[in-house]
Amino acid sequence: MARLGSSPHSTGCGIPSSGDEAKRRKRVLFPNSSCTRADQCNPRKVILERQCLTHGVIQQRFPSSTFQLGAGLELGDVPLATGADSIDIPETANYLLGVGRADCTGPVAQVPLMGYANPEQAAGGLLTRLYSRAFIVADPDGSRRVVFVSADIGMVSQRVRLEVLERLKSKYGDLYRQDNVILSGTHTHSGPAGYFQYTLFWITSKGLIRPALNSIVNGIVKSIDIAHENMKRGRLFINRGTVENSQINRSPFSYLANPASERSRYSSNTDKEMVILKMVDEDGQELGLISWFAVHPVSMNNTNHLVNSDNVGYASYLFEQDKNKGMLPGEGSFVAAFASSNLGDVSPNTRGPTCANTGESCDNPQSSCPVGGAAMCMAQGPGKDMFESTRIIGQNIYSRARELYEKASQEVTGPLSSAHQWVNMSDVSVELNATHTVKTCKPALGHSFAAGTIDGVGAFNFTQGAVEGDPFWDQIRDQLLGEPSNETKACHKPKPILFSTGEMTWPHPWHPDVVDVQIAAIGSLAIVAVPGEFTTMSGRRLREAVTSEFDSHGTPGMNVVIAGLCNVYTHYIATYEEYQVQRYEAASTIYGPHTLSAYIQLYRGLARAIATNTTQDLPRGPEPPFFNIGNLTLLPSLGVERAPTNKTFGDVLQEVRQQYRVGEVAEVTFVGANPRNSAENATEHNFLTVERHTSTSGTWQVVQNDASWDTRFYWTRGSLSQSNVTIEWHIPAGTEPGTYRIRYFGHYKKRVFLTRTITVPFEGSSSAFEITVP
Repeated sequence: MARLGSSPHSTGCGIPSSGDEAKRRKRVLFPNSSCTRADQCNPRKVILERQCLTHGVIQQRFPSSTFQLGAGLELGDVPLATGADSIDIPETANYLLGVGRADCTGPVAQVPLMGYANPEQAAGGLLTRLYSRAFIVADPDGSRRVVFVSADIGMVSQRVRLEVLERLKSKYGDLYRQDNVILSGTHTHSGPAGYFQYTLFWITSKGLIRPALNSIVNGIVKSIDIAHENMKRGRLFINRGTVENSQINRSPFSYLANPASERSRYSSNTDKEMVILKMVDEDGQELGLISWFAVHPVSMNNTNHLVNSDNVGYASYLFEQDKNKGMLPGEGSFVAAFASSNLGDVSPNTRGPTCANTGESCDNPQSSCPVGGAAMCMAQGPGKDMFESTRIIGQNIYSRARELYEKASQEVTGPLSSAHQWVNMSDVSVELNATHTVKTCKPALGHSFAAGTIDGVGAFNFTQGAVEGDPFWDQIRDQLLGEPSNETKACHKPKPILFSTGEMTWPHPWHPDVVDVQIAAIGSLAIVAVPGEFTTMSGRRLREAVTSEFDSHGTPGMNVVIAGLCNVYTHYIATYEEYQVQRYEAASTIYGPHTLSAYIQLYRGLARAIATNTTQDLPRGPEPPFFNIGNLTLLPSLGVERAPTNKTFGDVLQEVRQQYRVGEVAEVTFVGANPRNSAENATEHNFLTVERHTSTSGTWQVVQNDASWDTRFYWTRGSLSQSNVTIEWHIPAGTEPGTYRIRYFGHYKKRVFLTRTITVPFEGSSSAFEITVP
């Protein structure tokens, strides 16, 4: 129960008959009326006065009460109970809340994986499914709302966002728009690529792959649909705390370039703080969780070929399995998103960088080894292999989020608002001070971009920290792509330009110019949606600037979180000082040395508009292009497939053993078919199930599916249009003894006429096997 009491300093809930105070209070209590000054209309300054609406009801129930509410209270203040006149008011649901989860996996074979830019890293199976998780918060009357989506993908591309918004508009009109819908990627590096409209990303993605793009767009829209259809009255709670043993700074030499006075304010060179938002309905039923924490989902390294959601996805899996007891992975009403934040220079590979050939440390400014150079310098996680490292980091993140979730008691209340602009980031004037103005640049990538990072090394002889070009590579660039203009070279100094993407336009522009900047405010929570990967210190500066802007415009105490990889991908955002060092993150800061300053200026403007209730006055900015691109891909076409002689699709080639124990791996190999057939012929498709025989009913019960982290689905292409599928079940602790089997589901292409093929579903099953007591 919340206690509200009378105070000798309060003015009561009555509306004065005249003057500015009358206009201000009229605006709060009757929001459809007009008022003359923005600062008087601002609901954030007087949000607690909304509770005056209950005054008449209270007086009817408690006629002897002299209850009054202080009109001068600011957001976050708690009215004090003073004396016998104070009364108890039941806690009420402040919002309408909806949560939804939908599959967005897409093709799991032959498609390059998005993140490491390694053309050899194509999908060859599935470790776990990918999901879009949507959360809708609306005013009780539904008039204002905010949507936050966290999808298990590398990043949200501009193409994905434009198609999602187009679909939402056709379904819901103006209810969900570019200003109140935030789309964020978790940044897993093990999801399918091919969903970009800018040419640079086609190089390692093998073009624009329509099945991958469609799966992401369909999944995001469906998750929003589910959330929209299940809106209910509820409450929000926020909590924060530190997470240990889960991250290191992978560019510490860049971080050290920041001013010592600034660094001295922080205890670590990474942001260890996790912020969680807890959602419950008005009856206390748990609905969902959003966690924001800065760590790269690169526990799975660039030798992996199984589609999966990496460490943050494993944290979501653990949380949802815990809350949706008795349900299969990917099922159940509780939704838990572990969203990205300012993770630009943050690695989960906590053992740090070592030389793969000698084992010695390569934690130096160039991340290079004495023998083998930068290609040998790789960081490893806490586990013995990438699968174990993924589980350890994911478990750490989940465990801390669970603690914070259970203890969350600070309620989020207040109005909803959102601010958005499209900005031409290649031409922003930035006022550094009263006398000094600088500009951003046309996009370009530096030489150290090609060096990669200790989480995923690059190619050839590129190294991090390059502030001078290489004549050999510069000559090749000039001949193949054209020489960067003197203007672009000067703008990007000290970055030596490898690709002047802002000056490359064939067959379409290579990088975006028009970028989304966006903030959504849910009461005292401000979600700053950033279009890329902010480094640790860049994120700190941005949060501080946005918080300061709210503070200085009458909205103190805002909880500001950064949501990373949102709306359009623009690579990295390093600080000006980090930019001078030109390690990977700085070389990938595509709009030049003043990129961060430009974003801080822009997000300050959004925060100011929210705080002063003037978001309607923000210029929309130039709309992003929507290029007319079909299925432009270098992927091999899906042709007719064949089974070996005297075999058919789904037949077992290598059988399971008759008996296993917990901790062992049950493995079976089938005559398989290209999994892309399934992705293109089913919106949600399980490739496998693990089933337990129930003796009482004589039926088989599904106990695991391909969304489980305990199953692995491998596809291997053979000769003569044949392929195999191997399924592993890593039998987890707690598995009941009994009789089990593994089933496989697929589709193959069959020719029916000379020029026509059809897709045929099939299935196969292992023999039954026993799991015995250890």
